[in-house]
Amino acid sequence: MAKIRRLTPTHPRMFRAEVVRTERVSPSMHRVTVTGPDLSGFPWLGYDHWFRLFLQLPHQQRLRLPEFTGARWWQPYLAMPDAERPHCANYTVADFRPEAAEMDIDFVVHHGPDGELAGGAAIWACAAQAGDALAVLDQGILFDRPSDATEVLIVADETGLPATSGILRSLPRNTVGRLIQEVPTEADRRTVDAPPGVAVTWVVREHPMAVPGAAALDELLRHTSADAAGYAFIVGESTLATEGRRHLRALGLPKERITFSGFWRHEIHQAA
Repeated sequence: MAKIRRLTPTHPRMFRAEVVRTERVSPSMHRVTVTGPDLSGFPWLGYDHWFRLFLQLPHQQRLRLPEFTGARWWQPYLAMPDAERPHCANYTVADFRPEAAEMDIDFVVHHGPDGELAGGAAIWACAAQAGDALAVLDQGILFDRPSDATEVLIVADETGLPATSGILRSLPRNTVGRLIQEVPTEADRRTVDAPPGVAVTWVVREHPMAVPGAAALDELLRHTSADAAGYAFIVGESTLATEGRRHLRALGLPKERITFSGFWRHEIHQAA
């Protein structure tokens, strides 16, 4: 089976950067634009190019990063003292402008049960100011569409929106298929650069207590046919990814033609 080359760096590179500006692009998405001399060499691949994001801890005067060579960055990272180890999270390049060495990073704005802002990276993003330091560790792309794929099915909750937007923008213009994209509110919908043959289905969750990813999964379960020569990409909340894969396998899509990733897991909190 012919497949595109899996573009994952053998020796990932760390790029230091700093914040240029921030903006709330929709009710549930906050964008931070970063730049720096290092970023001029970032090997952007389009699609869902992702990276490890390293953030300075609140009490630190400067960003401390693990010393590593080759691909073994995790062990040096864990070996750092707790008080020095930077916050680390996985994010997708929302956009990249090589001529300006500028990268856009979109953060989902989460809120806790009492309405408070939640999540270390989102809290940082919403308070970020020009000059704040960070670093990104290049990780390549997950999207692995076989070159002979007859159709593409892409499914995500809001945490996958930067990835799905980048994938649609990067796909060959003759691609056919469908995107199922869940967002928390109607105002979180955005214009996406989809090929003419790719249908875009927005699923608006609306209810603040609804489990993210469940509405996208319900819509996917209503998708009752899959070409065995197609390709699917399902990302977001863990149940969406795993149950979505199970559904498509039952429809006859081979497992090697499904990329799925649980970006996060919804925790059910019950009163004592």
